[in-house]
Amino acid sequence: MAAKIETRLHIDAPLESGTAVGLDHAASHFLRSVLRLKPGAMLAVFNGRDGEWSARIDGIGKGWCSLEVIELRRRPEPEPDLWLVFAPIKRARLDFVAEKAVELGCSLLQPVFTRYTDVSRVNSERLAANAREAAEQCERMSLPAVRDVISLDALIDSWPADRRMLLCAESGVAQPVADALHEVRAEDSQAGRAPWAVMTGPEGGFTKGELDALTKLPFVTSVGLGPRILRADTAAVAALACWQAVLGDWEKRPPHRTDA
Repeated sequence: MAAKIETRLHIDAPLESGTAVGLDHAASHFLRSVLRLKPGAMLAVFNGRDGEWSARIDGIGKGWCSLEVIELRRRPEPEPDLWLVFAPIKRARLDFVAEKAVELGCSLLQPVFTRYTDVSRVNSERLAANAREAAEQCERMSLPAVRDVISLDALIDSWPADRRMLLCAESGVAQPVADALHEVRAEDSQAGRAPWAVMTGPEGGFTKGELDALTKLPFVTSVGLGPRILRADTAAVAALACWQAVLGDWEKRPPHRTDA
């Protein structure tokens, strides 16, 4: 039985047995200077197209690293088409939201400016880097897309007609999230295979005008997240977990590995 591989890297290049892959400066630095790996060390490389493969370090130096792809460990599998649309929050909590959204299977992260958003800009590169690191650590096969921040009006105007939205409305009259999701599943047992999004607001909540505009849209299901006031990052995690538990892929068995 082969030794368990612990290090995983996302690779944009095609992966196939016997091919050589050169890493960029950041990945090479991480393997050489942070993990202190040497030629001959084994790691896993993956992407959403080709799956996860074992690879061996052929050579490594300052700012460069060459890998030989060895064999397939896991084939790519279908994943939920689930977006997280969220009002950006302060830096540390934004990092937390990105990390947890990736772990909870989101396929796209879309920050959106609302009336009470208390952040003036979003570092999309940092958001993408956090998403990549989380994907490498949680053993998912793909990286979520990360979009630049847009206004709420622009979001609504460009919304795909076939994508349903679970809106965390923070309203006493909103339907409990579990009830709403179970109703959706009762109407269509395959609803989780359709495109979805979860939307959460800023720390100050949505304005009445924003809620009115959103709840009138035909693709929106407005839900509440319980009797307590949740922070914006907590609300995102709670809503995504509820969606995954009822409509998502949490019923899947753990993936088979060839070297575990």
